[in-house]
Amino acid sequence: MISDWFQRVGSSIPRGFSRYFILDTLKKKPSTGKEIIDTAVAQSGGKWKPSPGLIYPLLGRLLDDGLIEETREGKYQITKKGRVVSEDLETLDKIVKNQLDVIFRMGNVGKFVAMDLIERMSTIGNSLSSNISYMTKDETQRYRRFLESELRKIEASDKRSQGKEIRIN
Repeated sequence: MISDWFQRVGSSIPRGFSRYFILDTLKKKPSTGKEIIDTAVAQSGGKWKPSPGLIYPLLGRLLDDGLIEETREGKYQITKKGRVVSEDLETLDKIVKNQLDVIFRMGNVGKFVAMDLIERMSTIGNSLSSNISYMTKDETQRYRRFLESELRKIEASDKRSQGKEIRIN
């Protein structure tokens, strides 16, 4: 089911994805802008080819935010601060993937719930990614706790829904 959704959206890349793709790529090894583009093309099977006009300004913003730094060899590498942001996103990603897995098993109703969840998470993620460099550590922690709390509520609701389905069947 999830592959049907990805086919519908095609090669559209959600706003904010590129920023986190760069962080994830640099977490694995220092890279030049061209190497980041080549990695995106390879990982997407040629379906996504970010332009230099996208990648290089993002690299500049990540440098300004202190999430990456430039090496003497002219490559970019992730900083400690960048790793923390990336790890936080990985944690959130795992929670969301688990939620989506449950939702997609619910059939057609699950698709509608999943699409709503994706839209809400996208809106929240875009807002956070736009403002995260301006937030204090305390504010970042509060946002994290809020998001985790909301995902736990969804998980509990999904478990209740599954329990009802099981009893009906």
